Amino acid sequence: METKQMIADGKTALGIEFGSTRIKVVLIDKDHHPIASGSHDWENRLENNIWTYTLEDIWSGLQDSYQNLVNDVKEKYDITLTKVGSIGFSAMMHGYMAFDKDGELLVPFRTWRNTMTEEASEKLTKEFNYHIPQRWSIAHLYQAMLNKEEHVKDVKFFTTLAGYIHWKLTGKKVLGVGEASGMFPIDSTTCTYDAKMVEQFDELVVGKGYDIKLLDIIPEVITAGDDAGVLTDEGAKLLDVSGKLSGGIPLCPPEGDAG
Repeated sequence: METKQMIADGKTALGIEFGSTRIKVVLIDKDHHPIASGSHDWENRLENNIWTYTLEDIWSGLQDSYQNLVNDVKEKYDITLTKVGSIGFSAMMHGYMAFDKDGELLVPFRTWRNTMTEEASEKLTKEFNYHIPQRWSIAHLYQAMLNKEEHVKDVKFFTTLAGYIHWKLTGKKVLGVGEASGMFPIDSTTCTYDAKMVEQFDELVVGKGYDIKLLDIIPEVITAGDDAGVLTDEGAKLLDVSGKLSGGIPLCPPEGDAG
């Protein structure tokens, strides 16, 4: 099958990676060969001593890189990209994106680069008898509790960058197991969060005066091959501002950039 027809039939897969300095979008054919690509350079910014990217950075970067891919497809194959067979996201792991009941971001995205969670890292490592690095999402949440940050009482969901983008495009609050392992320790037998450590964390939270259960606010863990939802019509418009991309495309679980 010639490449142009393959694109027209949607027998392709779209991979999107949010690296620290570049957003890269690659379209592959049914034999896994790259056939088109697009990218967007970006840089994190230091605001109030926190390394962050704004929501505008995230969405404008994604939309620009996708449009560059569309232009590449048009130039190479003289066809407008309107559908793909599947989509997958990966992004820099760890960090902290916390949202309230209305889905509004409570504090600027705290990336993996931040080293402001030393106290939480040490206390959780001791509590769990398991090393919890400063960059892990759970260290960010617990440090915010230790600091008595005003926003914590309103947290109804927290996730990573890949998990955030996936949620907005599909409505699903899920993470691949590799990405989830950078949020909270994983039990390798159940392939989900370690139940004993979840219980220990909930006890710590009560001790700090918060009425929060971890499993109520953290993404569900799913593994490769699991149903991670489909691109909604609203999500399609977020990805392709021209409105030409169709919804209904299946997505794989969002993953991180490290094994």
